[in-house]
Amino acid sequence: MVQMRRKPEIINMARREGVVTVDHLVEHFGVTPQTIRRDLTELSDSGQLERVHGGAILPSTTVNIGYSERRALNQAMKVDIARLCAKQIPNDCSIFLNIGTTTEAVAVELLRHQGLLVVTNNMNIANILSANTEVEVIVTGGNLRRSDGGLVGDFAKATIQQLRFDYAVIGCSALREDGDILDFDVQEVGVSKTIIRQSDKVLLASDSSKFERKAPARIASMADVDVFVTDRGLPEACANFCREAGTQVLFA
Repeated sequence: MVQMRRKPEIINMARREGVVTVDHLVEHFGVTPQTIRRDLTELSDSGQLERVHGGAILPSTTVNIGYSERRALNQAMKVDIARLCAKQIPNDCSIFLNIGTTTEAVAVELLRHQGLLVVTNNMNIANILSANTEVEVIVTGGNLRRSDGGLVGDFAKATIQQLRFDYAVIGCSALREDGDILDFDVQEVGVSKTIIRQSDKVLLASDSSKFERKAPARIASMADVDVFVTDRGLPEACANFCREAGTQVLFA
């Protein structure tokens, strides 16, 4: 009977918040993680929720596309965005680069920089920057996401919390015209939130095709970003939001 009352409330919470996490549900209901995981598995099996890392979301026909597809998607535009991003980064500073094919393109553009301390939770970025002996690279550690070389989870967050960055360049899976920045992986979202908190200046690197995609988990708002580097397909509503929030928009 208790479980029957708990499940509808879990679904309602997912509708309100877009995503529910095991940790939050454990605290909310005062039950064990095993109990919550069992609830989420049963709700997933019945088609009422979809399991994601660390929790669940409402069922959606929108799923993240594969890494190789993402790397090839809008490649020319990613290079232009990455080049403009790299121009905002001076020599002799500390920078965080997170998971994503656009941030990987930024890493390539930083190969000519000097005196950088780069921290990343992206194994691909670490490999790219290893070619530049003028750049010191620190990898956060964390749970390896084999699909794209990303490092996520509590260990990654704990490492980031011990550091402070002059700049951060972040990517995302989807954008909303109201300024919300979104992703698919709850664990990655937690890491991205920590990156933003620990950085003096945050750059979001994303092409405007992300406005055509949907993802369930909210990273932050454009209001939390200092500079948004994108292409000229920016929706007017988002451009107005950035103007009002004081977020600088640079067009590649």
